[in-house]
Amino acid sequence: MDRTATGLVAGVDVGGTFTDLVILDPTSGAVRLAKVPTTLPNQAEGVLNAFAAAKADLSEIDLIVHGTTTTTNAVLERQLARTGMITTQGFRDVLELGRRTRPQAYGMHGSFIPVIPRDLRLEVPERMDARGQVLTPLDESALEAAIGQLLEQGCESLVIHFLHAYANPAHELRAGEVAARLWPNAHITLGHALLSESREYERGVTAAVNASVQPLLERYVSRLADQLAAKGYRRDLLVMNGNGGMVTARDVGREAVKTVMSGPASGVMAAVATGRRAGMLDLLTYDMGGTSTDVAMIRGGVAPVSNEIEVEYAMPIHVPMVDVRTVGAGGGSIARVDAGGMLRVGPESAGSYPGPVCYGRGGTRVTNSDANLILGRLPASRFGQAADAARQAMADQIGTPLGLSVEAAAEAVIRIANTHMAGATRMVSISLGADPRDFALFAFGGAGPLHAVALARELNVPKVLIPARPGITNALGCVVADLRHDFVRTLNRPLDAVDMDEVHAILAGQEASGRRLVGAERIALQGTSAVFSADMQFVGQTHLLRVPLATSTPSRADLQAGFEAAYHARFRVDLPTIRANLVNLNCSVIGERPAFDLSRLIDPADRKPKAAPSTTRPVWFGQWIDTPVYWRDHLPLDLHLQGPAIIEQMDTTSVIDPGCTVTSDADGNLIVEVSS
Repeated sequence: MDRTATGLVAGVDVGGTFTDLVILDPTSGAVRLAKVPTTLPNQAEGVLNAFAAAKADLSEIDLIVHGTTTTTNAVLERQLARTGMITTQGFRDVLELGRRTRPQAYGMHGSFIPVIPRDLRLEVPERMDARGQVLTPLDESALEAAIGQLLEQGCESLVIHFLHAYANPAHELRAGEVAARLWPNAHITLGHALLSESREYERGVTAAVNASVQPLLERYVSRLADQLAAKGYRRDLLVMNGNGGMVTARDVGREAVKTVMSGPASGVMAAVATGRRAGMLDLLTYDMGGTSTDVAMIRGGVAPVSNEIEVEYAMPIHVPMVDVRTVGAGGGSIARVDAGGMLRVGPESAGSYPGPVCYGRGGTRVTNSDANLILGRLPASRFGQAADAARQAMADQIGTPLGLSVEAAAEAVIRIANTHMAGATRMVSISLGADPRDFALFAFGGAGPLHAVALARELNVPKVLIPARPGITNALGCVVADLRHDFVRTLNRPLDAVDMDEVHAILAGQEASGRRLVGAERIALQGTSAVFSADMQFVGQTHLLRVPLATSTPSRADLQAGFEAAYHARFRVDLPTIRANLVNLNCSVIGERPAFDLSRLIDPADRKPKAAPSTTRPVWFGQWIDTPVYWRDHLPLDLHLQGPAIIEQMDTTSVIDPGCTVTSDADGNLIVEVSS
């Protein structure tokens, strides 16, 4: 592709229920949207359906960026390719021993399924020490026998994970050469090549996940690319990574694990772009879908990226990913009264089928969506007789057991769900030393704007920012995301013993590698930048703190001062007498794409000179209040509304509580001033 190409750019996000599409013309700002059901198991069909629904000519599109749940769902559901591991003698059980934690902190029950079962984890004689010195040479005959055994057991992918390979990868590299000669495909993952850091458990899990999803992702992306090409698309297909960047389809399989959490990451990137244009650089993102809610914290207009994410219990994936926390509260979360008479909401979900009672698809258990309908937040006219069924189910399942009216029962369900979501939001703010009152709440997802104002009041957040198209924000994130390549290198030495020339050489090498990879991509960029950081801890501690570095040539004093500042910001404690330890050096190289005009996500031709309600209906705000209902596409840019109000649109409904004020910015984002 001509690197100056400025043709149509498409972002497509495949969710569990819907596949969303945004096509944006960078020249005119014109936008086309589509939202179609996700097709399982062949998600590619749903992607093509979305382009058909948007009446798009694929030959006219210069760039397609795709966010996929393929790898995330495969990991969470354990629907993985059959994978074998070869590791150092005596260490086959590292994946199960882990960190000796429990699924339930205060219970003795729980289950854990390792990514690779024990019979497919084999050992060979070899050993390095932590300094990279050979203790036991690699036994190549044992290695060849292990490879043959795994092939006989039907393995499609192979992981080679040796102890201390981050310090000296010679044995892993040689084992990779032997495996390449004997293994029938290219699905071979070397632990150090994917993640060159200490901690064999985290490195092993990351490598195991990569190998287990690699064939699945490569088959899916290859099938999608072929089908797009058959419809006329002639450019590179890019795939979103979990770090908020993207990579070409031809390279995505090599480091498939980096696509885990790509969907939530794209939503955060859209929040960054929207917040910058709105002049709000500090945001708490709140993405509520049908099954769960994802929250993240953006400071200074920068997405939070961490390489210590645990996507579920005993599943640490130590590649850089946008730091998103998930709670099991969504529109389909089931409400119930437990044996002790307590009201519970989630984490079990009704899903899309049979779905909430109000969907009329055979669902019998009440959910958040049913509660919102009963309280008038959703229009009963759209649900027909299922609305009456939802009301009766709420009375039978929640109201009668708790001695509450139907309205009070529905309100209780909403309040419990909000409490769960507020807890997750506090987790990404207060636990990281930030005050929610210093942020605005960025609400998106199909159900996010329904709960956002009440949630902001719960958290004492003063403002809510509702983007123009909340229900397709993840697809928009695919359009606006930059290219990004992340590098990690472990030193794990006391700071006062570190060779600073080595530090400078590592950071310079990482930057050079990243710039080379970005330069090879055939995509229009307006610049390339590098961001440096170090992971540090006090000697004897376990957890790491990320320390930003201003340059690739920091002094020892710079590292010490940066660590002390980061530690104080997080814990409000100074410990000047304890030695600091430099664990990892990190570099992120970012290919900056041109900014896009987001002011036409709502067609300006649809806007009216004045805000006029399309109807009114009773909505429950502690009592029934006749509430004006507005169609969002018709609202003017000089909007000024007082709550209560309901604002409906194609992809979501926004609830504005009494006493709140709603205005609009130049892009059509709604800004809600939350009353106390």
